[in-house]
Amino acid sequence: MENSILNDLIIDPGYILILMMVMIVILFVLQVKNSFKIDRFMKKYKSFMRGKDGISLEKTILRNINEIDMLMESSKNHMEQIRQLKEIQLHTLNKTAIVKYDAFKEMGGKLSFALAMLDQENSGFVLNAIHSREGCYTYIKEIVKGESYIVLGEEEKEALRQAVNMYVE
Repeated sequence: MENSILNDLIIDPGYILILMMVMIVILFVLQVKNSFKIDRFMKKYKSFMRGKDGISLEKTILRNINEIDMLMESSKNHMEQIRQLKEIQLHTLNKTAIVKYDAFKEMGGKLSFALAMLDQENSGFVLNAIHSREGCYTYIKEIVKGESYIVLGEEEKEALRQAVNMYVE
């Protein structure tokens, strides 16, 4: 019985040889794969370090950090300027509309017009220019929050309506 146990424990040398060959092939494939990875890394490293020593590399990094700090400060300044411009824009006359018309039946060409100019709060003015054979007459009417305290003509109302409904960011 003792002999059969020893025979079971002894492995055929052919199996050991095949197992060793498979392990060698696996190790060879892993070695080739690692070799390619190291080659790629070395190319990137050489490209990064080309013409640089430790001191010049440190100077380059510090210079880049300083440039980033300057860009961050500049960005903050620009953001503040943009905020100021948006504040100013709220008070500018950026909604406009014009309605051209013939003030008199005998006059053609729609030479008369009503021009509405409003800010974000729909305050501003309506300018009415009436063209006749004798001359051109202009009238201005103040607009506060989309309303006029002076009676508006049909063309002035239309220009005001168009300007109020204009979308401005």
